[in-house]
Amino acid sequence: MMDSFEKFKDLLEKLFEFEASDLDFGIYRILNYKREQIKKFIDEDLKKKVDEAFSKYKDERLEDINEKLKDLKKKIIQALGENAITSTGDIKEEFKETPLGREYLQLKQRKEDMETIDQIKSQVFNDLYNFFSRYYEDGDFIPQYRYSIKGHKYAIPYNGEEIKLYWANYDQYYIKTSTLFRDYTFKADGYTIIFRTVQAQDEIGPNKDIKGKLFVLDKEKPLERLDDKTFIIRFQYRVLTEEEIKEYEVESGSISSKQEKINQRIYEEIISKVDDPHLKKVLAKDYKGKQLLLYQISRFTAKNIRDFFIHKNLKRFLSEQLDYFIKSEVLSIETLEKEKFLDKHITRAKVVREIGEAIIDFLSQIEDFQKRLWEKKKFVIKTEYVITLDKIKEHAGEDFLEEIIDEILKNKEQLEEWKELFGIEVKGKEDLIENKTLHGKEWKKLPIDTRYFSQEFKERLLEKLTEERDLDDILDGLLIKSENWQALNTILPKFKEKVQTIYIDPPFNKEQDADYLYNVKYKDSTWATMLENRLRLARELLNEKGSIFVRCDYNGNWIVRPLMDEIFGKENFRNEIILRKGNVQAALPSRFNPATDFLFFYFKNLETGLFKPIVKKKDHELKWVKMLSPKDNPIKNWCYVNGIKFVSPSGYHWNQSQENIDRLFNEGKIIAITDEGEILSKLPREEIEKLKIKFQRGMIYKLESEELAVDSNWVDIPSYSNITSKLINNYFPTENSEILLKRVIESTSNEGDLVMDFFLGSGTTTAVAHKLKRKWIGIEAGEHFWTVILPRMKKVLAYDKSGISKEKDVKEKYNEKTAGGFFKYQILEQYEDALDNIELTPKEELQEMFKDEYLLKYFLSFETRESPYLLNIQMLKNPFAYKLKVNLTSVGEPQEMVVDIPETFNYLIGLKVKKVKVRNNDGRKYLFVLGEKDDKNIAVVWREYEDTWTEEDFKKDKEFIIKELEDWEPAVVYVNGQSVLTPRLGKLTVEIKCIEQEFGKLMEETVP
Repeated sequence: MMDSFEKFKDLLEKLFEFEASDLDFGIYRILNYKREQIKKFIDEDLKKKVDEAFSKYKDERLEDINEKLKDLKKKIIQALGENAITSTGDIKEEFKETPLGREYLQLKQRKEDMETIDQIKSQVFNDLYNFFSRYYEDGDFIPQYRYSIKGHKYAIPYNGEEIKLYWANYDQYYIKTSTLFRDYTFKADGYTIIFRTVQAQDEIGPNKDIKGKLFVLDKEKPLERLDDKTFIIRFQYRVLTEEEIKEYEVESGSISSKQEKINQRIYEEIISKVDDPHLKKVLAKDYKGKQLLLYQISRFTAKNIRDFFIHKNLKRFLSEQLDYFIKSEVLSIETLEKEKFLDKHITRAKVVREIGEAIIDFLSQIEDFQKRLWEKKKFVIKTEYVITLDKIKEHAGEDFLEEIIDEILKNKEQLEEWKELFGIEVKGKEDLIENKTLHGKEWKKLPIDTRYFSQEFKERLLEKLTEERDLDDILDGLLIKSENWQALNTILPKFKEKVQTIYIDPPFNKEQDADYLYNVKYKDSTWATMLENRLRLARELLNEKGSIFVRCDYNGNWIVRPLMDEIFGKENFRNEIILRKGNVQAALPSRFNPATDFLFFYFKNLETGLFKPIVKKKDHELKWVKMLSPKDNPIKNWCYVNGIKFVSPSGYHWNQSQENIDRLFNEGKIIAITDEGEILSKLPREEIEKLKIKFQRGMIYKLESEELAVDSNWVDIPSYSNITSKLINNYFPTENSEILLKRVIESTSNEGDLVMDFFLGSGTTTAVAHKLKRKWIGIEAGEHFWTVILPRMKKVLAYDKSGISKEKDVKEKYNEKTAGGFFKYQILEQYEDALDNIELTPKEELQEMFKDEYLLKYFLSFETRESPYLLNIQMLKNPFAYKLKVNLTSVGEPQEMVVDIPETFNYLIGLKVKKVKVRNNDGRKYLFVLGEKDDKNIAVVWREYEDTWTEEDFKKDKEFIIKELEDWEPAVVYVNGQSVLTPRLGKLTVEIKCIEQEFGKLMEETVP
């Protein structure tokens, strides 16, 4: 039994990540907080629970058997006489073959079996090992439905569908869409060692990166000692230089093998730099077959490029599988046939279930806690606004703009950005004015970014902008820097069923590395999970007229189509559109070159979906076409127009037959001019002059075009472009072309509709949406949010001449005169930030109450309740100073900063924001937000307050709030903290709601 117990114990230590017992970050910090109790559970309590379970079920079965024996003895004595059973409890030989005798002997044997049941305890540990080990592989949970029939290892959940798409990670969340660079901290012999990535190279470059990125030591400051016991080791994540490739001897091999070589060199360099003899000894000690420091470096470099998942309902999955396992393997048909008496195997099965369920409780507690962090709505960390000067004048008035001009001119960061983005050096007010007219000044469309200004400036600007206008109405768009699932989940209450068109170009399921900002090494299951999670939320955001377009290549099209069918419905499939890739590679040795991508187009609702056919013009143009073999080609190189001969240059011929030329001329669709200047046309000269055609002698020109409906073959337009390289000197090789997005947006939306892209990339979707007078939302996680997307959208506001700006129909809407705009951009808290902000508060009284179940089922729920990652009620006494530890960038040290609690709450209640104003009352700050939801005016009141407020303080507070809300006439008023507000506020009758109660509840609202 000890061998089977030790084997199972080793497995549990892996499941509970005992090898990470020295790590001090993320979920490891939580597990290590209870490490001693978990260890005690595995080493001592588990075996004890098995003994207790066996004893309990053994006693139950024995009691039942003894009762049956007692009754049977009475029957035997009555039927066979008092001497039928001997003094030792045996039945006499002559009665053994009687029916009662045989029944007695069988029951007696069952009793003996139960009394020796301890012999099968080892089978219980084997059973438990066999069950749990099948769902874990190299530390990863694999949620495959096992089906233990020969030849069929797995089953899938199936309810009679005609076709079912299923994959290994079907019931999980994919929680990582880019490389993570959080601090990695471990402890050893009293020392704390922090691995920190201080530079991560954007995965953008003019040349395809075939070498891949690797972790190397930071050159400037590889090792820093913070104090006697704390050290930081700094890393960079980037492509190696040619010199480094030779230095590290990594010219060939896989990424992982190259990294291992570099890790060895990193280890050696760090050891050489450590001047603490004891620490050097600690770091060099043997640990799991490597030196301790080298082992941790290897874990750190591997951790940052792994994919991570969270199961949506681990308890249900494992419980169902355990039930099936017991029925099919513990109490299998072989056991039933082989064993004469099943009491001990029934007991074995009950013990396996009881212990298995206890372990499932603990595993699912950890998983559910991570799921809770993932699913919770995220705090808005920071909110900023970008608005052009002309829009400030339009919405806030010229007097206000004049009022803040000096403040703008003194802002060095803003002036520097204008110089960098637009080449404009602003030295004075005159540099901001385009023209002066009788009606006032015409201001340049220069965008100001509120991140360069004070909080007071931003609040003053917003209040003035919303005096006469509603904020969400005058905003053109929203940019969000966040992992996209968390962003979609957070904004869902506000934008549910508000989006008209969604376009996404997710990272393709490529078989090799490429120039992506994402990890493109997804296996099919990972890619399917990543996409499925996000598409389900996307459907919730679309309105009933809405459409979605998903771009993919040949690696992913077979996954996208059935996914879209399942989520959006087969009946809502509209088209599989063919796109031209662009540059086709050189000929491949064993197949045709892939030259196309695919764009899947679905309605949300077939009955109500909006679609506007797109037409393209077919030119009627005579032109010369180069002959394939000019010398020998029999095609004639001349044509006749109205009887006059036109000869093409040597080696060329006309692209139309003589028959077509005659027809087009007779229809008045072509014009020709002879060498003598004679104009040939069926149209009168005055009509020709109106066409303003610039004639050149001897040439033939088109006169008009024919409009043709666009079909699903879009190879007539480019699908990729490199506009951002022209805009902001930043190459983006997989950038979608603006003409492609123009076709998508114009076919499925009207001006003023909302367009969304949650794999925003370089920002093409939002740029085109703005130019076409649509509102827009763009979501992106990468650091190119700052270097590519934000600068590009500022360029679009100021007027971007590239892309569709050249199109005739676009120029009417978007030009130097009509450009300008106003958008908001935000940074959201991330899952990893939530992990960083976990605080555990011991609850000894609850531990005493729940006994063993406390560790297995409840400790995380109870002990994290007061942590600010959800909502710390006490911290809302000052909502303008609520702090969290966050990473604003993908690298570097987390920093504690004030988060935007009011904007977070606006999302939670789904508020359309109308007006904003900030006031000061008795030295306390008040923020008033007026919005709308469900056709009701809603006011949200935020203020600083203290528990020491007197009755007089509350009275003044109430009077001040009534005064400020009087003009707004809200139907509902939310207020933070204690108040004496009543439904009767002056002349108003309102519903009063406590912000804290709503905040906590909505933060963890169930994901649809």
